[in-house]
Amino acid sequence: MPEGLFRGLVLGVAVVFALIFLTVVVPPLLDAPDLVTAAMAGFVNPYAAGYATDAILCWVILAIWVIFEARTRGVRHGWVCLLLGIVPGVATGFGLYLFLRTRQLSAEGRA
Repeated sequence: MPEGLFRGLVLGVAVVFALIFLTVVVPPLLDAPDLVTAAMAGFVNPYAAGYATDAILCWVILAIWVIFEARTRGVRHGWVCLLLGIVPGVATGFGLYLFLRTRQLSAEGRA
């Protein structure tokens, strides 16, 4: 797969998730701005709890990777991706990190 297509697809999925999040999650949160209740709603049943736990641990793995590559490969701005991994979600933060990482390493000839 060409690198440009890879970056476009990854960035596209990240943007699509962010738009879905803004459409589905933000309106009810504005009606009842209780962040604790909103966060705990992901644990309302065993299935939702499994998905919520998966998303949380995927963010932890992303954080480990971002910190590691910042120190070993000099990938910059990963902290922005970690923030976006919290809100709107891991799909956006992870997608943006892959996009930034690929672009930075390609520019340096290390991809």
